[in-house]
Amino acid sequence: MVGNISDKISFFLKRGYLLNPDILKIVELDVFDKLNGQFDSEDKPLVLTKDVKKLVEQKRVNFNIKWEDFEKARVNYEKGIDDEVYLTFLSAPTYNATEKFGEKELSDSEKMGGHESVKEISAKPIVLRTYSDKNKKLEVLSFIDYYKIRYNYIKKILQIRNGLGDAVSVNRLKNKRRGDKVSTIGIVYSKGTTKNDHIVLEIEDVTGMAKFMIMKTKDELYSKARDIVCDEVIGIKGVMGDGLLFADQIFFPEFSESNGLKKGQIDEYVAFISDVHVGSDIFMEENFLRFINWINGKYGNKEQKEAGLKVKYLFIVGDLVDGVGVYPGQESNLKIKDITAQYDKLAELIAMIRNDVQIIVCPGDHDAVRLAEPQPALDKSLAESVWALDNVTLVTNPSFINIGGTKDFEGFNVLIYHGRSFSYFIDVLDSVREAGGYDGIDYLLKLLLKKRHLAPSHESTLSVINPEEDGLIIEQSPDFFAVGHIHRSKVSQVGNTTLISGSCWQPLNDHQEKLGHNPEPGRVPIVNLKTREVKVMKFIDD
Repeated sequence: MVGNISDKISFFLKRGYLLNPDILKIVELDVFDKLNGQFDSEDKPLVLTKDVKKLVEQKRVNFNIKWEDFEKARVNYEKGIDDEVYLTFLSAPTYNATEKFGEKELSDSEKMGGHESVKEISAKPIVLRTYSDKNKKLEVLSFIDYYKIRYNYIKKILQIRNGLGDAVSVNRLKNKRRGDKVSTIGIVYSKGTTKNDHIVLEIEDVTGMAKFMIMKTKDELYSKARDIVCDEVIGIKGVMGDGLLFADQIFFPEFSESNGLKKGQIDEYVAFISDVHVGSDIFMEENFLRFINWINGKYGNKEQKEAGLKVKYLFIVGDLVDGVGVYPGQESNLKIKDITAQYDKLAELIAMIRNDVQIIVCPGDHDAVRLAEPQPALDKSLAESVWALDNVTLVTNPSFINIGGTKDFEGFNVLIYHGRSFSYFIDVLDSVREAGGYDGIDYLLKLLLKKRHLAPSHESTLSVINPEEDGLIIEQSPDFFAVGHIHRSKVSQVGNTTLISGSCWQPLNDHQEKLGHNPEPGRVPIVNLKTREVKVMKFIDD
């Protein structure tokens, strides 16, 4: 128990917290001391406020709130810059078992019974992390600050989790003598090979640059080095040579293993689709309508219909429409040539889905938003009909979403990213091509999780340079990592993360063939959130 106000301030300062004046008016401040252990040591609130106390008491910390994002949103809210993000944090429900559907309260029989009624309204998705533009003038220093954010963020992870607390800055390596053991953390400036196929990495930080050689004879280390790309942040240990350092260990900022595969309490499903391409003259509308009928319990055998009615969440991961002017000559491949009409048709289709299904939608490179990533949510002026749907949540690409939460269960965290950077890594990394390229996309997804970044190379995607935030960093370990873009369904597991690619709804066309895609349309991965069993439903006749 804490005493007077002065004692309270001192008590919490020693634990790394500041106190907002509004919290000093609350007597039971010892609640924070009791719950202090629930916060991740790497990510906890800096300022304790009345709102933080409310979130903690509602057990909302179990939703893995990114406290840095929460506090940025609070500052913008207090400055009057942006209310929406902060209020979303505060208002997001923990569970929704008794929520009203329209004007009608669900009866017990409706929550437990027949297919024609809504059995239970699932908790609405909680947007844990999304991206908002800062609208600041860019200068040369903006690029430097942008990469410093990435470097400092990942450096801290590497120091804590990989025993690199003794890592020195690059310029201090010059003071080492031949044979000295060294360690450093830096951004990969360049990667090349010698005539004997040894790999040479140039590593830089804010102090300078150094070269490390990875010998081809060190099989495990060499294999790891093959997966390194420019501009990612790595840790490296080695031995000093004559003007060159010889690497012994390489460290990625990968996630540590958690306490087992998370499973929900409710027998409900989440489905993943992508690359719908509404508006294309080869959009497979008939097959898509089969999917809609299935999710409404009207297609398939008895078991399949029952599974469809258990779907409570649907993710659509980019390329919702085919777009206009995306590639040369596209107009000859379009059935609907107006972009707003394409979104109207999309809205018409997904409006047919049961309105107790929560639909989460992000854009892709064919959608009418900028190509630079992170991409904003769909433009309201162009996709007003989609925005008007009550059960649709529109988010940025990428985004981090929580689903399936109840008052006793924290829910599942889902990272969604359409995947424009994938083509680059398939082109530059032999290891990814050897794993199957697009057909073996799970290998690349595992790599990106290890690197904690969705597009670590500057050339891999057109990026938004934000001197305050790198919106492509993977900050939290997801339960699901869902992507699109490759037009193939793929499901895999790495640690406690389920990797999912959402297929497509158009067959091969000339443009896709040029990109090297090998489409496998009409497949829908679904996951039982209670058992974590994954199935792939087919809505196409092979």
